[in-house]
Amino acid sequence: MQGSHSKDIAHFHIVGINYKKTDAAIRGSFAINQAQYQHLLDNAKSLYLDDIFVLSTCNRTEIYGFADDPQQLIELVCKETEGDCNLFSQLSYVKSGEEAIKHLYQVGTGLDSQILGDYEIIGQIRTATKFAKTNGCLGGFQERLVNSVLQVSKLIKNETSLSAGTVSVAFAAVRLLEHKVPDILQKKILLTGVGKIGRNTIKNMIDYLGVQQITLVNRTAKVAEDFAGQHGLRFAPYEQLEQELKAADIILVASNAPEPTVLPSHFEGSTPKLIIDLSIPFNVDPAVRELSHIELVNVDELSKIQDETLQMRQQEVPKALVIIEEHMNEFLYWYKMRKHAVVLKAVKDKLTEMHTKEIQQQKNGAQYKLEDIEAVSSRIIQKMINLMAGKVRREADKSDQYIAMINDIFETGVNQE
Repeated sequence: MQGSHSKDIAHFHIVGINYKKTDAAIRGSFAINQAQYQHLLDNAKSLYLDDIFVLSTCNRTEIYGFADDPQQLIELVCKETEGDCNLFSQLSYVKSGEEAIKHLYQVGTGLDSQILGDYEIIGQIRTATKFAKTNGCLGGFQERLVNSVLQVSKLIKNETSLSAGTVSVAFAAVRLLEHKVPDILQKKILLTGVGKIGRNTIKNMIDYLGVQQITLVNRTAKVAEDFAGQHGLRFAPYEQLEQELKAADIILVASNAPEPTVLPSHFEGSTPKLIIDLSIPFNVDPAVRELSHIELVNVDELSKIQDETLQMRQQEVPKALVIIEEHMNEFLYWYKMRKHAVVLKAVKDKLTEMHTKEIQQQKNGAQYKLEDIEAVSSRIIQKMINLMAGKVRREADKSDQYIAMINDIFETGVNQE
């Protein structure tokens, strides 16, 4: 797919929102699911935009790609989501050229994550770019860049302690429970939504807190049944969700429904409860927070939990930045050489054309003689000199620069001073 814009690096942009300026509710309104992603890529093709991919997680929605104007990328995102485009423009950040490239390295290595060193983000980048490539929207530039980011992420994980220790939203939930609920072994716990985040949270709770009074509820009952069987837990059908919500003391919500599934009406006349909403967008109605006997914590509040692991990770940031700089410079060198390769190939084609033409003129239907080589070579050399001299003559204001460059390229040894 050929874009109408320049593939100059200055036209490579990243536009996005993240946890730094938006809360989870706003981010949820701009989250992009698989179907929306498909439509967005189709729209990008119709606008002749390429090298496009979207990264949509609980902490960010970002779109990367080449465009004449970053506003084109903003409109692609806003067209597919429910959020207000003016709000997105106000809250979003725009980075272009080398700054955009550096941002992707920092995102992919967990330096820009809400929890420093979060290694899960690299898998999300891999999935997002694979989908874009399958749909014909990932070109050579972006694919090379992403491969470099993947390599750097692996190096930083292996050569530094940036991702060492157990810190994630799931683990932060466990730390919260550890401090807030000292008698947690006596509490009834409910998980609704047995996806990756929900499973990780439950595993951490079992490993670190030793809890077992856990009930699982999931729209697809088989998923809850299988996970419950593996860990000796109880499961209940989704149709009994309201009943299970009322019975539980602690509720973890990790479902991915587009609208809230846990409502204030579920807790009328119920006992006090602690609810942790791990979903983006929120799956607990914000009005639940107004109930005096309910305490509600969401992912943004969880991510504020700091511990000694994060402090240790912070000390590893300088090492990670050195690795990023080294590999980013390698990528930029490849990009510049790639641009030069196009010019050098064009020069080679021009010389080949000139050579062929001279040979044909020399032959002129007759048998070619070895002594004619000197005449052909001389004419080719003179034509190249004429081309360069003509350019220098036409661009008088740049003539000194051109002559200095020619002098340097051919290493003539002539002192122009």
